[in-house]
Amino acid sequence: MPNSSQPEPPEFLPKLITVLREGYSTKNLQADALAGLTVAIVALPLSMAIAIASGVGPERGLYTAIVGGFLVSALGGSRFQIGGPAGAFIVLVSACVAATGVEGMLLATLLSGVMLIAVGALRLGSYIRFIPYPVTVGFTAGIAVIIFASQLRDLAGLHLNGPEPGAFLEKIPALWHARETASLAAIAVAVVTIAIIVAVKRLRPSWPGMLIAIAAASVCALVLGLQVETIGNRFGGLPRGLPAPSLPDINRATVAAAMPWAVSFALLGAIESLLSAVVADGMTGRRHRSNAELVAQGVANIGAALFGGMCVTGTIARTATNVRAGSHGPVSGMLHALFVLAFMLVAAPLAAYIPLAALAGVLAIVAWNMAEKEELWSLIRASRGDAMVVLVTLALVVFRDLTTGIVVGVALGGAVFIRRMSDAAALGKHEAGPHAMSDYTSASGLVVCHLRGPYFFGAAARLGSVLDRIADTPQGFAVDFTDVPFIDSSGARSLDLLAHKTARKGGQMFFTATNRDVRAMLEGYGLRAPRVQYLPDIAAVAAIFDAPPEGESSESLA
Repeated sequence: MPNSSQPEPPEFLPKLITVLREGYSTKNLQADALAGLTVAIVALPLSMAIAIASGVGPERGLYTAIVGGFLVSALGGSRFQIGGPAGAFIVLVSACVAATGVEGMLLATLLSGVMLIAVGALRLGSYIRFIPYPVTVGFTAGIAVIIFASQLRDLAGLHLNGPEPGAFLEKIPALWHARETASLAAIAVAVVTIAIIVAVKRLRPSWPGMLIAIAAASVCALVLGLQVETIGNRFGGLPRGLPAPSLPDINRATVAAAMPWAVSFALLGAIESLLSAVVADGMTGRRHRSNAELVAQGVANIGAALFGGMCVTGTIARTATNVRAGSHGPVSGMLHALFVLAFMLVAAPLAAYIPLAALAGVLAIVAWNMAEKEELWSLIRASRGDAMVVLVTLALVVFRDLTTGIVVGVALGGAVFIRRMSDAAALGKHEAGPHAMSDYTSASGLVVCHLRGPYFFGAAARLGSVLDRIADTPQGFAVDFTDVPFIDSSGARSLDLLAHKTARKGGQMFFTATNRDVRAMLEGYGLRAPRVQYLPDIAAVAAIFDAPPEGESSESLA
């Protein structure tokens, strides 16, 4: 609900304003500065590695971390969210760059920002969280597989005759055919990088393992004179600062080409950012504002595109690092962006010596951590429905594309939910009268059926035929809604048809114990007096037939 004491409704109020209103001390600033520096140290190698894996120069990853990261923290609805380039976007961005070029990617990023602002402004943020958990695990694991596959070339120092294929089924054979070009030096650099990251995480988990590994690998490659490809060999030196903002080429043709990618960017960005915010909530006990977060993500994507960056989203690993480093609020995320900018201004020439095999090793670790292996196996073991959803989503993400995986996964998840809800619905019969007869009838001509559980389209399809058969002969037919929390239009329609049939046979229809919402839906379908009588309970119906209910039996149709 809007708060009349504030110019903006609470769901759009940036958490930065909330934190400042609470009182911001020098001690808070010191804590945020330390957390921001810690996150920046993690973000430096990751931002460059993700950009390179996405088919663009490393500087675009840094632009994204600086501009996008600052705007996400300044305007977002989460206290601890860290925005920047994310590994989940590698697949989409690289495919977009291959299809539309860098200019097309920038335009798609800008358009996705507009879409995210619209989604947030329409207060649709809470609905994105209804994506089934098996779908999120499946597409995350699928992305991890693709990220790892995209790094095989640099991990092994392979040389291809042509451009590296983007599709997984084409990429693997192409890399296999180039196996004889593998470089032992590149493999050694990658292995050393991975080993250092793993060792630091085990022995000194508070240390920046990725940055230490990158620095060590770069020094070793330089001192030993290893023949490995570096950032300088492939991309040249990094610029020392941000470029001037500029709009990408916008016309009807470029917008039409970029629009499908923009939709995918917006969808994935919304999911990733809200998942990251939820993770931060779980670590801190705070609650984020999902609509404010989406608006901030939209503004950040527009800002990143204007400065030549790529897609921005909330990053789970960096956000968790921010929390563990003692962040007090959004200022730490803003300072993280400024620290990355300071690196570009001061130490950009050093980046030219970083081996690409070392960055590939970093992303191999990222892919391993992304896979959520324990959750994946738990879902596979949990039930056939969950196993089907997670495996189909994973397979489609790897062998088809991310958007198809999400859409089909959500559809399958919905189908599994409908089946479970339908199975939970049950029908019980109560035969009134001292001399019960066959076919659900009684001497008094009254039959009472008890519905249990939500009566929606899935349950209506399963139980409708049974209700119809029960209604073949009785003079009175009563449906008890005591245990029905809600009913949808399909359920109301099935009962409307049942009332028509009962009336044609000269019987009377009764509904008992309907709650307000159920009755409103039924009456909306014309189920009103005199066609149907609404009574408080079964005893009132039995009194009409002068036959007190005797005994009850229930039959589950699950």
